[in-house]
Amino acid sequence: MMSIMKNKNSVFFFVSLMMISFSWSNNHPLSHGAAAANTISANQPLLSGDQTIVSAGGIFALGFFRPGKDSNKNYIGIWYNNLPVTQTVVWVANRDNPISDRYSSQLRILNNNLALLNESQTPIWSTNISSSSSSSSPIEATLGDDGNLVLKDVSNSTIWQSFDYPTHTFLPGAKLSYNKRTKTSQILTSWKNSEDPSKGLFSFELDGINNQYLIQWNGSEQYWSSGPWNGNGKIFSLVPEMRLDFLYNYSYVSNENESYFIFKMYDPKGISRFFLDVGGQIRVLTWVQGVGWNLFWNQPRTQCEVYALCGGNGACNEITPPFCNCLDGFHPKSQADWDLNDFSGGCVRKFDLQCENGNKDRFMLFTNMRLPKNPKSFSIQIEDMKDCASICLNDCSCTAYSYNIHDRCLVWNAELFNLQQLDQNEGNGKSIYIRLSAEDLYSGKSRRTGTNIGAIVGSVCAIIAVSGLLFFIIIKRRKKRLLGISKVVEGSLVTFIYQDIQTATKNFSEKLGVGGGTGFGSVFKGMLSDSTLIAVKKLDGISQGDKKFRTEVRNIWTVQHVNLVHLHGFCSKGNKKLLVYEYMKYGSLDSILFNQNYSKSLDWKTRYKVAIGIARGLTYLHEKCSDCIIHCDIKPENILLDSKFIPKVADFGLANLIGRDFSRMLTTMRGITRGYLAPEWISGVPITAKADVYSYGMILFELISGKRNSDSSGNGMVKFFPTLAANLVVEGGDILSLLDDRLDRNNVEPVEVMRICRVACWCIQDEEDHRPTMNQVVLILEGIVDVNRPPIPLSLQTNIVNNQEHI
Repeated sequence: MMSIMKNKNSVFFFVSLMMISFSWSNNHPLSHGAAAANTISANQPLLSGDQTIVSAGGIFALGFFRPGKDSNKNYIGIWYNNLPVTQTVVWVANRDNPISDRYSSQLRILNNNLALLNESQTPIWSTNISSSSSSSSPIEATLGDDGNLVLKDVSNSTIWQSFDYPTHTFLPGAKLSYNKRTKTSQILTSWKNSEDPSKGLFSFELDGINNQYLIQWNGSEQYWSSGPWNGNGKIFSLVPEMRLDFLYNYSYVSNENESYFIFKMYDPKGISRFFLDVGGQIRVLTWVQGVGWNLFWNQPRTQCEVYALCGGNGACNEITPPFCNCLDGFHPKSQADWDLNDFSGGCVRKFDLQCENGNKDRFMLFTNMRLPKNPKSFSIQIEDMKDCASICLNDCSCTAYSYNIHDRCLVWNAELFNLQQLDQNEGNGKSIYIRLSAEDLYSGKSRRTGTNIGAIVGSVCAIIAVSGLLFFIIIKRRKKRLLGISKVVEGSLVTFIYQDIQTATKNFSEKLGVGGGTGFGSVFKGMLSDSTLIAVKKLDGISQGDKKFRTEVRNIWTVQHVNLVHLHGFCSKGNKKLLVYEYMKYGSLDSILFNQNYSKSLDWKTRYKVAIGIARGLTYLHEKCSDCIIHCDIKPENILLDSKFIPKVADFGLANLIGRDFSRMLTTMRGITRGYLAPEWISGVPITAKADVYSYGMILFELISGKRNSDSSGNGMVKFFPTLAANLVVEGGDILSLLDDRLDRNNVEPVEVMRICRVACWCIQDEEDHRPTMNQVVLILEGIVDVNRPPIPLSLQTNIVNNQEHI
């Protein structure tokens, strides 16, 4: 994460950045004072539906509003005034008690309180201040430019304020506190859905004992914690995004009476809000003129981390939208609520279970799932899946079971909460058998996919045994059809005979790449006897013995992902070391990106997909493998494209195979690779995964321009594209002017161009701690998380001033 650099140039840059990003021109809608009054007094009540009061600076308004299409539900609330977007409400008075007719209702001073009277002139909401709490009667309620509605008495003393009673939004300057004397917390509570501000199931509050914030579901199930406050770092320990402190000033106070957190913007004219959304995530947004609300950060980072997001018997998924779906055999309890993204009601069965009526229930298998919470475990008396299935089937309250060799038998006896459908590339998914009525299993899709309990009990062992035998025979025969295999190693990793590789490659006659262009050796095209195309890499500089070489190759083979080039096998004969990979139809990214003949192939949509695919592949290498794999040589030459232009990272793991020192020597000496080198390669400090992040950022710039980052001009100067791009990101210029001339701008998404530019600038920070992880990059490019304008690396700032670059 980023922090403000302590030199003079950096301070000047950040001041400029904040002025550019959040300055308010005379034409901004909030810069003009509003004509409406900003107070409610005994003599000036807010009488009817269309009347409002507006803060002195015109920033906030208070009045009646209707969030949905139901004209019978009206509320008193505070919202941003005159923002050119849908009304953004930050506070609601009567959130659980709407009124039907706002034109015959009143908000007024009544009995020393601010009160809302409904159509019958009956108070349905009040500030509820006892007369003894003030020495004199309150006479005025004032709406401030900070969004705080303040009730004051004749001595101008504050006796009530809306900041003390937040609903779902936490504004700059407010406190979200824990009262140590009363042991009570101020709580943010989500709206029920986008059209209903009544209290939802998610809450956010301060744990004053442990100095941390918590998000809970239904007031009972904690699913996120900020971690304790770190006074030295001025962040909550599990929210590293707070290190992006060039917009906000954070502070945490703890004394004998209370503990509280408060944040403010450095720019007094900046607009920001912190709120708990209907999906159970906290979000921090800033307003950017000409862009709109810009997501600064959110927690939890992914939607499916929210507990019970999809309600009972619903499954969350981050693979394809929407996030929530009902399991087969179930449908939404309220389709109207689901249409408003309120999934809390969950799903109900299409057909009732028949356990007590002849036990006609059956089970349906769901694979690659995150299992529900709170199972009941059986381990001692359970021998196999048959016993586990029988336990569940014979208990009418049992709704599902799961069996595997590690967890043994797990059963659930109620609604299933927190199920998640995982991506097929994730290796921690489990299988679960969910109980359904036989009537449901034999109708439609369920009939085809349902699993009969009798089949499970009576046939599972035979099926596994026969399938295993057939699989072994098929694999063995298939491998024999390959050219002269001497043996099969662990599954499908093949040991090839050298003479057979010579035959397949026609004695290495068709070269696909050589030297620095493809990594650690030359690559040749080949074809196996079953017409499978392969790419054979001759490795240079191998000095390790055959046994160690085989071990490292097996390690590479176990790393498999859709965005990594697949290794078929290898050959080791004396000093001849070969790797056999899947063949990539369109070759390396550089051969297309920098080639004018491929202008139609790499349109913007394809380039954006390439950027995301590379990021996913690197995320897998850095975070999903048993050991972190640092590539050490990320560049367009090592990104290959298959027949569908899906990018695949090549040559991963070779740094260990060749030897890290040798890899480093090669990387630093290659002229073409040098433009992708992180500064730490030159400084000699230990290399981390953030070196790959830097190289990836450099590739992003080239995806935008379609040219090498360094371009020699006619006058002998070297133009450095990242400098130009960073300049436009800072100054807010025409970002589309950076695009490759071959691209059709009508088919380009400006938001995606800006997103890639910002990510690229973030990736190439001089300090590795200031760069994002590749997982963060994926979330940003996929639009799940947004990123503000990052600071420009110090190495580029001088070049922005001089408008030139030298390598």
